[in-house]
Amino acid sequence: MHVHLRQAEMMELVAPTVRQGGVDTVFVMPNLVPPITTVERALEYKSQLQKVDSNVHYLMSLFLHPSVTPEVIVQAAKAGITGVKMYPQGVTTNSENGVADVEAFYPTFAAMEQNDMVLNLHGEVLEALAPAGTTLEEAFLPTLKKLHDRFPRLRIILEHCTTSAALEAVKACGPTVGATITAHHLYLTGADACCDPFAFCKPIPKKPTDRDALLKAVVSGNPKFFFGSDSAPHQMLSKTSAEQGKAPAGVFTQPVVTQLVLMALEEGIERGDISNADVTQEKLEGFLSRYGRKFYKLPETSDTKIVLERKGEKIGASVKSDDNKTEVGISRAGTEIFSLTWESA
Repeated sequence: MHVHLRQAEMMELVAPTVRQGGVDTVFVMPNLVPPITTVERALEYKSQLQKVDSNVHYLMSLFLHPSVTPEVIVQAAKAGITGVKMYPQGVTTNSENGVADVEAFYPTFAAMEQNDMVLNLHGEVLEALAPAGTTLEEAFLPTLKKLHDRFPRLRIILEHCTTSAALEAVKACGPTVGATITAHHLYLTGADACCDPFAFCKPIPKKPTDRDALLKAVVSGNPKFFFGSDSAPHQMLSKTSAEQGKAPAGVFTQPVVTQLVLMALEEGIERGDISNADVTQEKLEGFLSRYGRKFYKLPETSDTKIVLERKGEKIGASVKSDDNKTEVGISRAGTEIFSLTWESA
């Protein structure tokens, strides 16, 4: 329920990896260059994605921008656009045109509430705005509360949670507030992200205690928390040639994303952070599929399922185009994982 599929050659390379990772429904991020701020462009982008792989259900979004007025929201709702993504200005990839003043968009949020559209939040503030000793995500949490208090019927998702504080903030809100948790934040910590360009992303992974809190949320059975990969591809060369700490932010997981969730849970069991009994098929189905579908008001699906088997498969180093001009490194390359196949239910 949160993925970056980019555009042009990169889109053509990574869109087919959606189903490879055991996923058939995705909420597509709008932070392209230029960002998607019109209904026409969102529908055009959806058409482009469908030409690459028509077996995936693409939920489209708009990039919150002054041009996304209440009138545009009405038009978007009629056209089947699912949500609007709010990026605070300058906090992550392609967010230069993001939001500097949240209150300026209150009329847009009111229209979204009336038209039952989803507001998706990149929950961070600029580093300069975070109090000393506070993570960028924790500094954003009062904004989440303010928006929920002001628009209690507006469905809001705090995307890619990384801290135990974020989990608690979401729990404290009403049923119209949910949160996504990625695969990579279930196994990465800040120590990984500072040294490995393929582990560097925004929001940055946090402390081991935060990672473990996310794992516990996954197996809690709480429907407020569901899966969003935030898989974010970048050219291999841009990751490997950058000096330390300067690589573009984004972890690419989509080709093996379901398996990476299971790997993280297994590693959590080995450390004793969660127990084997915590990980049931019911909870996995809830986190990976049912809870997100329910929050987005999508129908349940029962015609296909994924089957995972241990066959000694290992994660490849990368995916690349036939002409080798576009190549993206995969997270945790070389790790042994489950093999995944699709079957009729």
